Amino acid sequence: MKNIETDFLVIGSGIAGLSYAIKIAEYFPKKQITVVTKQSPNESNTRYAQGGIAIVQDKDDSFEKHIIDTLEVGDGLCNKEIVEMVVRQGPASLKELLDWGVNFDINSKGKHDLSKEGGHSESRVVHHKDNTGFAIEKTLLLKLAQYTNVSMLSHHFVIDVINENNTCLGANILDEKSKNVKCYYSKITLLATGGAGQVFANTTNPKVATGDGIAIANSSGAIIEDMEFIQFHPTALNIIDDTSSFLISEALRGFGARLTDEEGNTFMHKYDKRGDLASRDIVTRAIISELEINKVLNVFLDCRKLDKKELALKFPNIIEKCKSYGIDVFTKLIPVVPAAHYICGGIKVDSWGQTSIKNLFACGECTKTGLHGANRLASNSLLEASVFANRCAKKSIQILDEIDCAYKEDKLKYIHVNEINNKNVLKLRSALQNIMWNKVGIIRNDIQLKEAENEILDLDKTISNFFNQDQINREICELRNLISIAKLIIKHSLNRNENKGVFYKEDVAVVNI
Repeated sequence: MKNIETDFLVIGSGIAGLSYAIKIAEYFPKKQITVVTKQSPNESNTRYAQGGIAIVQDKDDSFEKHIIDTLEVGDGLCNKEIVEMVVRQGPASLKELLDWGVNFDINSKGKHDLSKEGGHSESRVVHHKDNTGFAIEKTLLLKLAQYTNVSMLSHHFVIDVINENNTCLGANILDEKSKNVKCYYSKITLLATGGAGQVFANTTNPKVATGDGIAIANSSGAIIEDMEFIQFHPTALNIIDDTSSFLISEALRGFGARLTDEEGNTFMHKYDKRGDLASRDIVTRAIISELEINKVLNVFLDCRKLDKKELALKFPNIIEKCKSYGIDVFTKLIPVVPAAHYICGGIKVDSWGQTSIKNLFACGECTKTGLHGANRLASNSLLEASVFANRCAKKSIQILDEIDCAYKEDKLKYIHVNEINNKNVLKLRSALQNIMWNKVGIIRNDIQLKEAENEILDLDKTISNFFNQDQINREICELRNLISIAKLIIKHSLNRNENKGVFYKEDVAVVNI
């Protein structure tokens, strides 16, 4: 095992981790920042964010409107102080992204082209066509590469964080290429590992979204909250491949597309006065209801009446993806179904991104900040990541000199890496995903939750045997983390007896759709 010292250890290379690393590198040009990512640096949930960032700019909009929208969608469980803070700090975060070189679409008046998404009362989402996340990711990676005090470690997997007396000292990290485990000591560690959509069989998340940050924080004793609140995106393309379901952005409905049945008949007006732009939980359950009523596998998005020129300009990525499957969006309906999309809970942090473990910060989708409550307002996630990355950086800068670096090597465990046949691991992962999708999905009940809990315990025992025999690789660690995430979701779901936001149990006495 190699022991390496760094000043800042950043785990994750999405907008949260990259923004934090840039800020720290700018402020401390002589300090060492190490960014760890388990695949290539540009592979993250940020990359696949189509919609954009919700930020108040227009004169017809206001902070108060954005705050109200966020609180309403959060269904009474948001932290109002956090909501107000994030919304009001949004414009400063946007300016920073612009200063770093991120380009957002401009309208004919020379201002940002603002789109409207579900749950928003005004058009306030800045975007780069329909691949905003990719544009942000690319720009931030180029920006970070300018700093000589930053090391980017790709294909490195964090096995666990080192916790001594509730103080984080760094992390044990597997170098997938050399097969060595490296112990990275760090004054400050940031978890920015994204979501955990891969715990479900049907998800918009890429394969890397295995809940690693939440799982390792949980195993280290950090407080984890609100894992029952899983947001299912209403409109994923209903063509399954071997990676993940392709997201059809909500911005498309904001532009005028409508949800319909196979005959082109709209239905959302039956479920909510906001129609197709109701919040995601309502649209998702409405679609599930339509599927059951009509005994069909999917509903459709109808773009056929939209302006073709504008549609092609704003949504080239979606148009091209549909075309690759033989769907001409100008003449055909797009088949869509709900898919797991975003976790509203996670590692509990304070207003500065500090976890319950000293010197361990967390930022982005792996956290529970209080912004989302029971349901995330569309395009508030990149906003949250950007604002909290800034706050994490500010607090890290403030406390750095106070941190004692008396590392103790003999407290750290050695982990041996063996070659493993991954076929069995992949089968176990698939089994877990199907259990979660069928029994811990959009609509839950206690009977199925308990069945899932027992079935997953059996999977957990199998994976534990690998660790007991010192047999690990990335795939095994990811499955261990997914099992941890599944257990948390089930536990928190069993404990909740009130339907709120995206959480819906059919055996709760009073329910709302």
